[in-house]
Amino acid sequence: MSAAIVHLTEALPHHVLTIAVPSGGLALQGRIQVPGDKSISHRALMLGAIAQGETRIKGLLLGEDPYSTARCFQAMGAKISDLEAEWISVQGLGVGNLQEPTNVLDAGNSGTTLRLMLGLLAAQPDRFFTVTGDDSLRSRPMSRVVQPLTQMGAKIWGRQGNSLAPLAIKGQSLNPIHYASPIASAQVKSCILLAGLMIAGSTSVSEPSLSRDHSERMLRAFGADLSVDPEQCRVTLAGPAQLTGQTVIVPGDISSAAFWLVAAAITPESELVIENVGVNPTRTGILDALALMDADITLENERLVTGEPVADLRVRYRPLRGCRLAGSLIPRMIDEVPILAVAALFAQGKTLIQDAAELRVKESDRLAVMASQLQKLGANVIEHADGLEIEGGTSLQGSQVDSYTDHRIAMSLAIAALRATGTTSIQRAEAAAVSYPDFTKTLAKICHPA
Repeated sequence: MSAAIVHLTEALPHHVLTIAVPSGGLALQGRIQVPGDKSISHRALMLGAIAQGETRIKGLLLGEDPYSTARCFQAMGAKISDLEAEWISVQGLGVGNLQEPTNVLDAGNSGTTLRLMLGLLAAQPDRFFTVTGDDSLRSRPMSRVVQPLTQMGAKIWGRQGNSLAPLAIKGQSLNPIHYASPIASAQVKSCILLAGLMIAGSTSVSEPSLSRDHSERMLRAFGADLSVDPEQCRVTLAGPAQLTGQTVIVPGDISSAAFWLVAAAITPESELVIENVGVNPTRTGILDALALMDADITLENERLVTGEPVADLRVRYRPLRGCRLAGSLIPRMIDEVPILAVAALFAQGKTLIQDAAELRVKESDRLAVMASQLQKLGANVIEHADGLEIEGGTSLQGSQVDSYTDHRIAMSLAIAALRATGTTSIQRAEAAAVSYPDFTKTLAKICHPA
C-alpha cells in the first residue's frame, strides 16, 4: 500500500482526510471486519441497564454514540464496566428503577440514545430528567416520539412546542395505547415499546412497513412478552415486564460494511471479504439495492449469533446498472442511501432514489449535502424533495469537500474519492468516529495501486 493514497491530517479544530489516487488507479483487496452493529450496541446497553442481574456484551461498537448511551445510564445508576474490554459487564437496576440523575443527561450526537431513552424516562413515576445533545442533535425533531408519549400521559417540555432538545421529563404512570406511526421508524417503535415495559396492558405500534427489528429480538431474548403481526406491520408488548440479564454478542454493522461493499463494487480489480456481518432481513436493504444494480456479492458462512443472522460478505467488482430505489425498500436501507448514491455514480444509466425525505432530518440534511458535495467532484446529481436523481458514468475530479460533521457523509465521500482523478480533501473527517473509529486505518490497509 502506498502511504500517499490515504492520509489523515489531525489539524485542530478538525481533521482533514486526503485521498490521492495514483495515475494508474487503485484496487481494494483483503479480508476485513467492521465495528459492532450500532443499533444492537445501543439496545444491549439499555436493556442491560434495566434488566435484573448481569448482562455481558462482546463486540460492542467503540464509537462515540454507544459511549453516550453508556454515560447516560451510568448517570442513572447502572454499573457498566470498561467499554474497551473484550467482555463488558452491565449490572442492571431492574425495570422501573432508573435513578434520578444529578445532572443533565447528554446524548451527544446520538438520536438513538435520546429517542429510545425518552420512552424509559417518561415512564419512571415521580422522577425528573433533563436531556440534551450536541448542536446537531438539538436541531433534530423529537416530536415523532414526544407526541405518542404524550398520548400515553407523558409530561415532556422542550423548545419549539416540545419538539427540540433540551427536553425536560417528569416521569408518570403511563397508559397503554396502540400507535399508528405515520413513518416506518425503529426509533419511534422502540421508544414506545420501552415505555410499555412499565405499563399494565398491551402497548402496540403499527407502521406503514416493517422497520428494523433489533428491539423486538432483544426484548424477547431478555424475557419480554412480545408478539409481531408482519401482515399488519404491528408489534405488541404485554406489560408490565421484568427483564433478565443476558449474554449478547454483537455482530458487525451492515451499515458500516456498506461502505466497503460499494467501494469494491465500483473499483476495478477489487475483491473484499467482510467477515461477521449482521444480515438481519430488516437491515439488508443495502444488499437488495446492490443486487438491483447487478453487484457481485455473495453470502458465505451463514449462521445465527445470539438470535441475529450473521454471514461473511464477499464482493467483487462488476459494472453496475442504474435502477429505481423507492417504496418499502427505503426503510431497510435508510442509513445506506448516501453510499448508494456513490454507487449510482458508476452505474450505467440513471438511478432514482425516492421516498427518502427522512434523510433531511438525520445528522445533516443528507439529501442536500450529498448532492452538493458530489457535485463538487463533478457528479451529475439532481436533488429532489424526497430523494436524488443520479446520472452514472460521469468522471469525477478530486476536489475539497465537507462532511458537515455527519459520519455517513464523511465515509461516503471517501469512497467516492477512490474513483476521482487526483486528490480529494474531506474536511471534518473526524465525524466518521461516531460509528467507525478505525475507518481511515481500514481504508489505508485495503487500498493498493492498481
